[in-house]
Amino acid sequence: QVQLVESGGGLVQAGGSLRLSCAASGSIFRINAMDWYRQAPGKQRELVATVTRAGNTNYADSVKGRFTISRDNAKNTVYLQMNSLKPEDTAVYYCRADIVRRGMGITANEFWGQGTQVTVSS
Repeated sequence: QVQLVESGGGLVQAGGSLRLSCAASGSIFRINAMDWYRQAPGKQRELVATVTRAGNTNYADSVKGRFTISRDNAKNTVYLQMNSLKPEDTAVYYCRADIVRRGMGITANEFWGQGTQVTVSS
């Protein structure tokens, strides 16, 4: 019943910016790590950025200096600010979260959003 819903994808020209959002809802007790992945046609899904609950972040080398991941714990939402976009950033972007559900003890489960398309034109 826990859901992650992404928004903010779309079409943008090279050099432009987009901000993706991913809001978690449902029977949530605590969200640990939240991540953004992407998958381009013909390529494997890759980890783009991750943020811990405390706010520690890591980025793929390909997006360092251009993308910023952040989260709002009160809103159960993770964001990905994407600047200086390149055509090679074109992909379906997915959010992922480790979520402890209410009443389920300490066990965290992995949840994925349905993805949002980002297309960067040259």
